[in-house]
Amino acid sequence: MDSFSTVIRTASHEQHVNANTSTFMSDLLGGRLGVDAYARYTEQLWFVYEALEAAAGRLASDPVAGPFIRPELMRLPSLERDLAHLRGPAWRASLSALPTTRAYADRVRECAGRWPAGYVAHHYTRYLGDLSGGQVLRDKAERTWGFAKKGDGVRFYVFEQIPNPAAFKREYRDLLDGIRADDLEKQRVVSECKRAFALNIALLQELGEEFPLSA
Repeated sequence: MDSFSTVIRTASHEQHVNANTSTFMSDLLGGRLGVDAYARYTEQLWFVYEALEAAAGRLASDPVAGPFIRPELMRLPSLERDLAHLRGPAWRASLSALPTTRAYADRVRECAGRWPAGYVAHHYTRYLGDLSGGQVLRDKAERTWGFAKKGDGVRFYVFEQIPNPAAFKREYRDLLDGIRADDLEKQRVVSECKRAFALNIALLQELGEEFPLSA
């Protein structure tokens, strides 16, 4: 019988691929979009992580979500340094969420407030994705737009407090395997992971419409 972490990974594999190969992400990774598109994407991430991390303190003592609240994962301070670099010191004044971003952040907040296991689904989908595929985007951004290696502009993707990402991910998956939930609840968590990927894909699609490549 597969472990719960394997079940989640398998169930969301196709959507994971779809997110990574979306037109917007493909164009961004292919160097076909300007730094403004990268900055706009970074702005959208701020809204999602603000929703995730605003709830972290309250959920740290929760029996289900608590074990996943790890200070070394927190991204908001790094995102804000990146945005100050990309948009200037007044970056907050021009910050705006796309409709799909608002829907995504609202769902994260809803789970954080009412359903800790659902919050874990969003936590897993975002943070483990950033630890893995996010490194490809960091490398591309450094080379395409000349950001300092692991410096301002790409700090979001730099997990300085996680010296061994592979070991951390194994530990995280062990936490998933031991999550305090019955089989029905686990199925709901798997469904929420799929929903998280769908929300992310919708966000990337909207960004693709905002930054179409001229034919």
